[in-house]
Amino acid sequence: MAHTDAVAYSARYWIVPVVRAVLAFLPAIAITFIPDHSADFGLLVFGCWALVSGVVLGALALRTLSGLARTLFLVNGIVSAVAGLLALSFQGAGLPLYLYLVSVWAAITGFVELYAGIRERARSERAAGVRRSDARPSVARDWITGGALTAIFAIAYLLLPPNAVVSVGLLGAYLVILGVYLAIAGFSLKWDGARVTPETEEVV
Repeated sequence: MAHTDAVAYSARYWIVPVVRAVLAFLPAIAITFIPDHSADFGLLVFGCWALVSGVVLGALALRTLSGLARTLFLVNGIVSAVAGLLALSFQGAGLPLYLYLVSVWAAITGFVELYAGIRERARSERAAGVRRSDARPSVARDWITGGALTAIFAIAYLLLPPNAVVSVGLLGAYLVILGVYLAIAGFSLKWDGARVTPETEEVV
């Protein structure tokens, strides 16, 4: 007997979005309370956050996920860590590199997470034999929302006029929104997993 992957993840995966939320709040606080919103400051903050969160996300994906989901989030962790290293290595490169690096990072990781969520939702619905409106809340919903937020953030960077203050401020706003959502999602997964009983398990 086994849960569908999405439900099974809920019982052990909830700590991942909570950790991601904490990591997102730290640079958001720095951006909020430090008046220097230059491109160099943006590269420093983004670089530190992306490097740490990438390493943590990759390590947690290896411990909590399986199959293609593990591979996708490991890729996201590697992309984030590499982007962080590049940002820190070329901290004095100015606004063009900052905008390019952050937008490319957001596009790649956002669409990868979005794909992981869509795929997981389809798999869990097929396994459970339920309509989408009846499906149990799961990591799939959270991956779709988180991926969409990050992809929209990438598009916003492409559409906004090149301005360091606005661009760094937008990074801070994105991290706050993402952090709040991930914190809520993480504890929702924890509580949802606690409600899973042997009667809700499915023979596969």
